[in-house]
Amino acid sequence: MDNELRKLITKNNLSCKKITLKNNVRIINTPKGTFAIKKKTSKNINNVYKYLKSRAFDYFPEKVDENDEYEIYEYIDDIDEPIEQKAIDIMYVLSLLHNKTTFYKEVDFDYYKEIYENVNYRLEYLYNYYNDIIAIIEKDVYMSPSNYLIARNITKVYETIKFCQDGIEKWYELIKDKKRMRVATIHNNVCIDHILKKDKPYLISWNKNKTDMPIYDLLCFYKNHYLDFDFIDLFHIYESRYLLLEEEKLLLFILIAIPDKLELNDTEYNLCVKSSHFFDYLYKSENLITTYDQPKH
Repeated sequence: MDNELRKLITKNNLSCKKITLKNNVRIINTPKGTFAIKKKTSKNINNVYKYLKSRAFDYFPEKVDENDEYEIYEYIDDIDEPIEQKAIDIMYVLSLLHNKTTFYKEVDFDYYKEIYENVNYRLEYLYNYYNDIIAIIEKDVYMSPSNYLIARNITKVYETIKFCQDGIEKWYELIKDKKRMRVATIHNNVCIDHILKKDKPYLISWNKNKTDMPIYDLLCFYKNHYLDFDFIDLFHIYESRYLLLEEEKLLLFILIAIPDKLELNDTEYNLCVKSSHFFDYLYKSENLITTYDQPKH
């Protein structure tokens, strides 16, 4: 235990009975209860905690104290529940967070233009990248398993890029004359490990928070867990409490659909696994986007 940590524990009269290390967080058991101690990040998040409380949002652990090196939080003894329930809790907490902190801010044309140009640049780069890859693969007399998997499914990559190109044009037409944008405080680091449940759900790890479009929290959660959950149901749960605007939903689905860059510098086994996951993502995302707004029967 270093001096700064010892000073903070002594200052708060927390005589340690036991210290457990869990994911770079020290869990200390004391006669006063259990606390979590973590290293401070470069970002000061005290202001965001104060702001969230002022907006009647308190779904995060209470900070007990801090010094230059460490922060002490109340320890949330997470109850054992299915991860599907945790995913629903995340949708509930995010919709509440965005509801409580939404406001409209003035933006100039250049802001939307930058998003439009960045997306188009990514799409053009990916199109050329996969063109080069398939040109090399098609020269093989005998394709490796990973190359065969890519060649067999490359049409889906081109279809996805075309969908995104058409979508970003439609999005740009929707927003190019708008002078205000809806923003909120977003967590910006959403994953299943960052939701705890005790008397209520708690979001932890707020060090990446910022003010931006709410869809980026949904995008982050989807990217982290696209194969783990039914996101059609989850996004509907979210929208039952915080309805996305037309241009927000369109941009969300475009950003979800954009293919990743499939890096091919690896062993054949790993390339097969990576390629399989890559195309799983494309097909899962296509199903989400094409069926999301269809009525259920």
